[in-house]
Amino acid sequence: MPIVESKTVTTNTAVSAPASAPVSAPAALVLEDGRIFRGRSYGATGTALGEAVFATGMTGYQETITDPSYARQLVVQTAPHIGNTGVNNDDAESRRIWVAGYIVRDAARRPSNWRSERSLDEELVAQGIVGIQGVDTRAITRHLREHKTMRAGIFSGEAAQATDKELVDAVLASAPMEGARLAEEVSVDQAYVVEPKDHGWDGDPRFSIAAVDLGIKAMTPVRFAERGVRVHVLPATATLEDVKAVNPDGFFMSNGPGDPATADAQVKLLRSVLDEKLPYFGICFGNQILGRALGFGTYKLRYGHRGINQPVMDRRTGKVEITSQNHGFAVDAPLDGATQAPEARYGRVEVSHVSLNDDVVEGLACLDIPAFSVQYHPEAAAGPHDAAYLFDRFIELMEGTRDGRTANLSKDPVDSAHSAGAEHKNDNKTEDKK
Repeated sequence: MPIVESKTVTTNTAVSAPASAPVSAPAALVLEDGRIFRGRSYGATGTALGEAVFATGMTGYQETITDPSYARQLVVQTAPHIGNTGVNNDDAESRRIWVAGYIVRDAARRPSNWRSERSLDEELVAQGIVGIQGVDTRAITRHLREHKTMRAGIFSGEAAQATDKELVDAVLASAPMEGARLAEEVSVDQAYVVEPKDHGWDGDPRFSIAAVDLGIKAMTPVRFAERGVRVHVLPATATLEDVKAVNPDGFFMSNGPGDPATADAQVKLLRSVLDEKLPYFGICFGNQILGRALGFGTYKLRYGHRGINQPVMDRRTGKVEITSQNHGFAVDAPLDGATQAPEARYGRVEVSHVSLNDDVVEGLACLDIPAFSVQYHPEAAAGPHDAAYLFDRFIELMEGTRDGRTANLSKDPVDSAHSAGAEHKNDNKTEDKK
């Protein structure tokens, strides 16, 4: 039996609201290696294709599904009970849901929270997001951890009636995440400004920055504004002329989806900014772009880091942070001490932060130019606030540059003996890492 195309197909563009999905509709999660998990439909019915990944957060599911970094991904929630607090109009991290599909074990029958405005199921239906419930998410997570993230599909309703081979073939015909250029798809089309006075700051702005939206979360410019920084949010296609037009004191690149190896335009822009000696701060995708701008490579992790409980060490202070993360790619840079950047004109660079789970690079600090970045999300919505100091560090960097002081905020690593694989096996790096 051929796969039946339904009226609701999850894409990366907005869709009209379909009719409510029948709770009893059969559904299947199909992985590219042939593993199939069967359950019931959740949200809209139809077909959703993307990369299957797991997120370990015990809370914050609304922030998760509206994080643009999850574009073209089918998200498995490891927490078993999802939807119990409903959704509201305040907690979304962007203008829409970006996950390609949603996978939960025990969907709440009804929400119960004073802030809830509608159920998660209703929101998924309204935005055309195909999901599945009643599957063993622990088994799915273990499978992805052992065999790596992979292409997958959720098929519900009539689409689920196809044969197993037809379902697997449909998944194998979908595009992989490697080589995917997605930042331009999730970014804004027009620039906008976030003012400090709108977020509790009393007085004139201290600084103004240009922030390139590669999939920016709403709380990121808010965290800047709370500290007196005016944020000019620019599209992913911004040029150096666009940046200079807002006369910024600093430059920022956000988180975002896709393969950093495709971000040639953004790498070129950042190199132009670094050549101008404009202070730079990047997070997540912005960290990978800084790595590429300095001449380092990037590679795909086996299963990535996704959740709000990821331990990271600041190697310059010895402090451990519990961080919010969402990335499937990482920077390939030396972990031990300062090194000359492959792009020699940028001087020395060091790995400033490292994952305590698998020694993946979690931050870069330039020692001769005013630039640094981290792989995680210091705005932490949802998540811990251990990394909020990074916004203050960027303000210090802009202050030092403005006042003509040294831009080097680095300290000697307190754990320079800590090297990849020294204490445990790193099973998150792909075997074919270049």
